[in-house]
Amino acid sequence: MITFGRQVCGDLDAAAAREWLVTDGLGGYAMGTVAGLRTRRYHGLLVVAAAGGASRMLGLAAVDPVVRAGDRVVRLATDEWAGGAVDPAGHVHLAQFRLEDGVPSWCWDLGDVVVRLEVAMAHGRPAVGLAFRVLRAPGPVTLELTPLCTWRDAHGERHGTGEPRVTPVADGFEFAGAYRVSGPNWRPGGEWYRGVHARQEAARGLNADEDLWAAGYFTAELAPGETASVTAAAAGGSAPNGGDLGGVLPGATGIVAAARDRARALARLAGATDDAGRQLAVAADQFVVDTPSGPSAVAGYPWFGEWSRDLMTSFEGLLLTTNRHDDARRVLLRAGATVSEGMLANTADTGTLEYNTADAALWFLRAVDRYAGATGDMDTVATLADAMDEVLRCHQRGTRYGIAADPADGLLTQGKPGYALTWMDARVGGEPVTERQGKAVEINALWIEGLATTATLFDRIGRGNEWAAAAARAATSFGQRFPRPDGGGLYDVVDGRGGDDPSVRPNQLLAVASPHVPAADRRIVETCRAALLTSVGPRSLAPGSPGYAGTHRGGPADRDRAYHQGTVWPWLIGPFVDAARRVGADTDGVLDGLELHLSEWGLGSVSETMDGDAPHAATGCPFQAWSVAELLRARAALR
Repeated sequence: MITFGRQVCGDLDAAAAREWLVTDGLGGYAMGTVAGLRTRRYHGLLVVAAAGGASRMLGLAAVDPVVRAGDRVVRLATDEWAGGAVDPAGHVHLAQFRLEDGVPSWCWDLGDVVVRLEVAMAHGRPAVGLAFRVLRAPGPVTLELTPLCTWRDAHGERHGTGEPRVTPVADGFEFAGAYRVSGPNWRPGGEWYRGVHARQEAARGLNADEDLWAAGYFTAELAPGETASVTAAAAGGSAPNGGDLGGVLPGATGIVAAARDRARALARLAGATDDAGRQLAVAADQFVVDTPSGPSAVAGYPWFGEWSRDLMTSFEGLLLTTNRHDDARRVLLRAGATVSEGMLANTADTGTLEYNTADAALWFLRAVDRYAGATGDMDTVATLADAMDEVLRCHQRGTRYGIAADPADGLLTQGKPGYALTWMDARVGGEPVTERQGKAVEINALWIEGLATTATLFDRIGRGNEWAAAAARAATSFGQRFPRPDGGGLYDVVDGRGGDDPSVRPNQLLAVASPHVPAADRRIVETCRAALLTSVGPRSLAPGSPGYAGTHRGGPADRDRAYHQGTVWPWLIGPFVDAARRVGADTDGVLDGLELHLSEWGLGSVSETMDGDAPHAATGCPFQAWSVAELLRARAALR
């Protein structure tokens, strides 16, 4: 349980900086802030996904509640406008926010009247339920609920021209033929709320203002203990699996109860024994999505869809640590069927399928090995063997973007001018910010591990191969080429465009963490501890290095320049823990800051990035799959 009282809820900046998320298992979500203020263009109560989250549409943006008790009229919503005004400011009445069993709830205390709201999404259907309950009142009170509507791409804004198509139905209305909203005693209306402001978009250098359509209002007279429910659901072409807008929508109280039951079941399945473990089990589930071709994972909310690198990096933490072995098997089978020229497609978020990653297929090999170790399921390994063999053969002889094993030493080189193919993939003006063309240290660690573990798995299924010899040769070359002669760790890249790169970066931790890589040197871990480690994970570059950026802020170009130039990446705590354990280095307290972070920003989850400089304020996606996955995995390793 995560709970805040009046001191946080009543402070707009503090309450608006803490975000909540509930998901539908399809890539859609509802998301907002503790304050009730929509601070992002992505915030809303019904965000509908297609293609596993590669595209999303925002529908129901908010439901603004008004309480009428005798002569008093109290507006409970919190809205910010383009001119700077905050009106209404309902957060001042918030006595409590609570996130429990994955369900966010708010309590507004008006003295003799207390109202609670709970929000949850149906699993497997793009539907959200809002349950308003009067907890205390001297008698019946009237609740008026105004739906604020749009239908637009989640990455954009809509500005009102004309009157949108709102069709009355028996228990509410349909908006633009895309989704239906139901509730008590619908009263049609209609006006544009113009200039609704999203402060986070302004801070990110993006368009921050839009218009929302107030379609009318629901009304209910409630005695103490009674509930008014509002449900919104998409169907037809807007829903990933189709549907019928004319059907009966699920009740909000049932959606909330089912969401709580699911959260408890997930925590039990994961074997969670403490609050952080239970929160993380629910957080992991938020990323796992069903697609028409099988299960996958969203890389992060609110703006990422499926990325194969993130999926495979997150695989062990999201699916094996949480004991979701059947989902894990199906993810691997789905991925294996998509291998092309030895590569996995990285993402379709840009509108086309892109094969532009040097590491996703190598993470896939690692995922197969970890799955086999956790389950003993060699039948699935045998099914995947051809895909695994194709990955190694194509990488050995050469595939897209200059990815190939160097015949001289067996190490893997990659890169093409103008492209950034490793996980440090930010570009500005079409050019990589972090130039890593050549033989990158973590790519070669994954390459050696992939060769060695595939050889072992193939031996177990009786399939002949030459990969053990290739692994031994690459490992020998690694030990000769990557250690810095000054003993200061490993080169980040050798044979790069500018020669060998001695930058102190966390990528070398993946080498130390890999059992088949000759890098079990405690000095490397201590170098990274001193230069990179913070209480919330390692930095991407040591302070004082050329190009170091201590904050990850500003417009898109500013943020991209800082993305891998000192910004903290919480997911790297996993490689740090693995490396430290391999060499017997101290790990006491290294997870404490990230566990505390569960109540600091993306509630119950872990952010994508944080500033490199103290106090390491969170940035990027508030809810990031590999950050959650690697914290889960690191916790399991240290038990």
